[in-house]
Amino acid sequence: MNKFTFEEGSSPLLISIPHSGCIVPEGIAKQMTQEGSVLRDTDWYIPRLYDFVRELDASVLESHISRYVVDLNRDPQDRVLYQNYSSSGVCPTHHFDGMPIYRDGFIIDKEEKSARISQYWQPYHEKLSQTLNSIRGEHGFALLWDAHSIRSEVPKLFQGMLPELNIGTNDSSSCDVRIQGLVYEIARRFEYSVVVNGRFKGGFITRQYGKPSEGIHALQMEISQRTYMTETPPEYDNALAPQLQEALHEMLVSCTAKLKEIYT
Repeated sequence: MNKFTFEEGSSPLLISIPHSGCIVPEGIAKQMTQEGSVLRDTDWYIPRLYDFVRELDASVLESHISRYVVDLNRDPQDRVLYQNYSSSGVCPTHHFDGMPIYRDGFIIDKEEKSARISQYWQPYHEKLSQTLNSIRGEHGFALLWDAHSIRSEVPKLFQGMLPELNIGTNDSSSCDVRIQGLVYEIARRFEYSVVVNGRFKGGFITRQYGKPSEGIHALQMEISQRTYMTETPPEYDNALAPQLQEALHEMLVSCTAKLKEIYT
């Protein structure tokens, strides 16, 4: 089983895709409810949306394991990301709508949780950390772009409809504010609704690895799925996606160029 794939580029840019995977090991799948087996909270088609990054010579780390098995963007100790907000853990038991993922009687005990973290979570993060350090060693800095998407309406997580683009930088601490500003300006120029550090400030990955003082800049881009796909059923929209790809392309090129300027 390929837990993740890694494509090495030669630029200072690393794209992390932790939530697009759909693999559920057979033993776990047998314990899931019918609703859980649909994998409703998957970040659908994110690798396809970002396929242009090969042209930028970016490195790409993509998980193939479903977030219902283990959530790579959560603290392995289940420390809370957002105070006063509902949040799933590193081994979620309910999907975003509050319905159970597993059948009655199935419990993710301490041993099961530890095994999943060791088998799936740890290898991804070891590769992520190793790659960032390697990139920084070569270029003097690294840009980590954590790529996500989510349904536009999830009442258990937020009220109303989520803005189209949601920039998370852990309250401007995980990357240079000029990078954050560039992404926001480009989003506005492409006429997307956009918010910075709103409902989504970045998950564990952004907060753990974004250390601008050490030359590693991290930003989470949480995209409302209505911008590039139909949400029910989840289908990629070839008419919508190209404009978003153009905007993302400009963001990544501009941010990389700005960091090169800063570190020159």
